[in-house]
Amino acid sequence: MTDASNRPAWTFLANHGHVLICIGRDPEARLRDIAAAVGITERAVFGIIDDLEAAGIVVRSKVGRRNRYAVVRSAPLRHPLEAHHSVGDLLDLLATPPAEPVSPPRPR
Repeated sequence: MTDASNRPAWTFLANHGHVLICIGRDPEARLRDIAAAVGITERAVFGIIDDLEAAGIVVRSKVGRRNRYAVVRSAPLRHPLEAHHSVGDLLDLLATPPAEPVSPPRPR
């Protein structure tokens, strides 16, 4: 996890987007793991997952003692500026980590 002092003051996505990306990458992720990746509390992650479930973006199911999350990829994004895109479009763009680390181009 990144040290909080090294974190930027703001990011392009809010915590709801970050949690959604974590679930898109690992539907069996634990709240603890999502919280560590996003840099928020487990309680905050729980509330965000409740929001995403209430909005019809995530479906939670119990598998043994653990939760499994399914993303409704066809759900539209919620803001009017991006409502013509789906949650699946966002995850296609951001949830798959690059195959190789991306390094900046070398100056010529």
